[in-house]
Amino acid sequence: MFSKILIANRGEIACRVIKSARKMGIKTVAVYSDADKAALHVQMADEAVRIGPAPSNQSYLIIENIIEACKSTGAEAVHPGYGFLSENQAFAKALDAAGIAFIGPPNGAIAAMGDKITSKKIAADAGVSTVPGYMGVIKDTAEAVKIANDIGYPVMLKASAGGGGKGMRIARNDAECREGFERATSEAASSFGDDRVFVEKFVEEPRHIEIQVLADKHGNAIYLGERECSIQRRHQKVVEEAPSPFIDPATRKAMGEQAVALARAVDYCSAGTVEFIVDKDKNFYFLEMNTRLQVEHPVTELVTGQDLVEWMIKIADGEKLTLKQDDVKLTGWAMETRVYAEDPFREFLPSTGRLVRYQPPAESDTVRVDTGVYEGGEISMFYDPMVAKLITYGENRDQAIGEMRRALDAYYIRGISHNIPFLAAVMANKRFQDGNITTNFIAEEYPDGFSADDLPNDDPATLIVVAAYINQRHAERNAGITGQVSDHPLEIAESWVAVCGDDHTPFDIEFDGVNGDYIVAIGDRSYGVVSDWKIGDPLFVGEIDGAPVCVQIDIEGVGYKLAANGIQRHFKVMLPRVAELQKLMPFKAPPDMSNFLLSPMPGLLVKVSVEEGQTVQPGEELCILEAMKMENVLKCESKGVVKKIHAEQGANLSVDAIIIEFEKDE
Repeated sequence: MFSKILIANRGEIACRVIKSARKMGIKTVAVYSDADKAALHVQMADEAVRIGPAPSNQSYLIIENIIEACKSTGAEAVHPGYGFLSENQAFAKALDAAGIAFIGPPNGAIAAMGDKITSKKIAADAGVSTVPGYMGVIKDTAEAVKIANDIGYPVMLKASAGGGGKGMRIARNDAECREGFERATSEAASSFGDDRVFVEKFVEEPRHIEIQVLADKHGNAIYLGERECSIQRRHQKVVEEAPSPFIDPATRKAMGEQAVALARAVDYCSAGTVEFIVDKDKNFYFLEMNTRLQVEHPVTELVTGQDLVEWMIKIADGEKLTLKQDDVKLTGWAMETRVYAEDPFREFLPSTGRLVRYQPPAESDTVRVDTGVYEGGEISMFYDPMVAKLITYGENRDQAIGEMRRALDAYYIRGISHNIPFLAAVMANKRFQDGNITTNFIAEEYPDGFSADDLPNDDPATLIVVAAYINQRHAERNAGITGQVSDHPLEIAESWVAVCGDDHTPFDIEFDGVNGDYIVAIGDRSYGVVSDWKIGDPLFVGEIDGAPVCVQIDIEGVGYKLAANGIQRHFKVMLPRVAELQKLMPFKAPPDMSNFLLSPMPGLLVKVSVEEGQTVQPGEELCILEAMKMENVLKCESKGVVKKIHAEQGANLSVDAIIIEFEKDE
């Protein structure tokens, strides 16, 4: 067995590999860019080597730097994780030439399956069902439009070397095809150094279901069930689960056997994933094969009891796969949500910055957190915005969802925006809970984008009761402060008003000395509150009328910001007379920024498409902003005249930075 391996990656996947290596008694080497000098994976590894500046094309994508790090530390093998060089044939070849083992499949399999055009041809030859499309390389925009018309709209434009939703566009007409081809080509060249794009029929109302395979160097190959990955946004998976609520045993067997047949066709060895698109009648079509560890592999690990990273290392070392197909049993249900640094209330725009507070839920037999960050660390603009993967387990799907909802409530993140409110809304969605999902789920359930109105609100009084409780605890502490004026001690009122925006909710609260809890009365309803919460704790964990409750707490001036089930509410708890006077306070309107184009996210201003004095029309391109390796076209919303351009092309912009100012309408 290897004595030392290097992880050619960063973030949560690097930390994940280190955990399995440590369990196996293998020493680890981390690599890092300037942006990751203090990263968690660097702290966890036995050794760490700097490999370049922050941009990935100057660090994590430089093959020579990775190999030099192996040589300088004596690492015998490299685990590539996912992304970066994980499916790069040249990297695997270079490692082989240097006498360093690659913890992954052989070069031939990477070359065959890493190229989507070639992989589809091989799949078809192996008898695997494939989606109709044009498998040749498209020369230019005109040819893309012609091919799209021949196939019939809608079509999917996809980078041949792509992955992770980058270099992918759906086109429903010629105009969308032209723009989609240009954007997909540009993103593919930027992210993968390969601008080839192909076209295939876009199957509407599909499910995205994948099969996990394991194969060794001795001809043994098995499949470990399926993963349902249909909850996607912009082709990026958001929620995954195993098994699928849609797949029956016969379909699972058929898909699994085809996946294994494909793996055998390319002499595959290591862990790999064969992705299928499945229609409403359970017809399935080959999509692609990922010759690496998948982001969502933990759900398979939880329902099979297998450590996929450990198997990858053993297989790379030449060990036989002792697990037989009949040994694979799917037990229980696992759910994974991807926690991203993005703002779901602002069209999921990326959010970067320091994690001022970071407290993930406690791990247990039913909760697992795979992360690469820590409190005080930073989410960089240079890499994928994933904060963590939150994985839960239950005896059945309902239990796994319930565990996920509770774990999301307990996930406390401050300093950046995050998508936990959106994930909470998905978990509470009736259609999701019923398993009635497709890859169009998010677009159909949130057609106008995500807003606070989409959040679950099982009991609106819950947050008011918690606000009442924590206010009472603060009042009790204040009343006990020493040095008060003699004969004028602070008295704790029983009647208060919870003010949230324009809503004023009167309530009474008292301590029940018999049962050791508090009674909060709102109108004609009383709530019993029991908790061990202490002032300063960021989470209220307790019971309201016997039901478990977890609420996140932030003190804001004289008020409280409370969050649960994704819902956030700002409360000020006042004495009744103070609440009356508060209603008389004048409203201070925010400044009018309607004549400015503001940067919706931190990013690089790739292009400014207009000039000062130019008249612009609705839909016209104003500029292109690149963030997290994705190009975002900012377009004009209404006719106007460009008064001033405030940001230069090539500038790194912060969120809400002014880009363009328009003439005011008189």
